[in-house]
Amino acid sequence: MKIKNDSLLRQTQEKLSNDTAKNPITVVVESKNQGGFFTKVFIRDHEILSDQPHGFNGQNQGPKPSELVLAALAACQETTYRIYAEDMGINIDEISVELTGTQDLRGFMALSEEVPAGFTSISGKVFILSEASKSDLELLQKRVDKYCPVLDDLKRPVDVSLTVEKLIRECE
Repeated sequence: MKIKNDSLLRQTQEKLSNDTAKNPITVVVESKNQGGFFTKVFIRDHEILSDQPHGFNGQNQGPKPSELVLAALAACQETTYRIYAEDMGINIDEISVELTGTQDLRGFMALSEEVPAGFTSISGKVFILSEASKSDLELLQKRVDKYCPVLDDLKRPVDVSLTVEKLIRECE
C-alpha cells in the first residue's frame, strides 16, 4: 500500500488546512408534498421522489423515507471507500453495498413508547472487486467506518431542530 500525496483526500485536507476550502459547508434539502404520501425532494439541481408503498396507502411512486436513509448510507459508503482507497493506493474495480434495515412499526404507529420510531438495526455488506490484500481492505474498512459522514450521522446523536410555520393562503 502506498499513500498518494495527490489524492482527493490529501488535496482537500491541504485546502482545509490553509483555509482555501469553504468550511463548514451547508447542505440544503427542500421537499414539497404532492398529495397523499407522494413528495418531491429538491437537492441542488436534483429531484428525488418519495412515496409509501401501495400497502401503506401510497402510490409507490418512489422509495419511502426510511429507504432513502439506507440509500444515503449505501452511496456514502461507496464514496468514502473510493476516496480513502485512492489515498491508500488501493485500486477498486467495482464496489456495491447491500443494506437491510429493521423497523418495528409499533414505534412509528405510537403503540409502544419503548420501541424506536425508526430503525432498530441496520446491517449490510460492502462488495469490493480489487486486487488489494485482505489486510489492506481491512485497514480501508476501518478508515471508512471512522470517516463515512452518513454512518457517523447514524451512529451518534445529531442536534436537530425543527419548527412549524403556519402558511397563510393569499386571497386572489
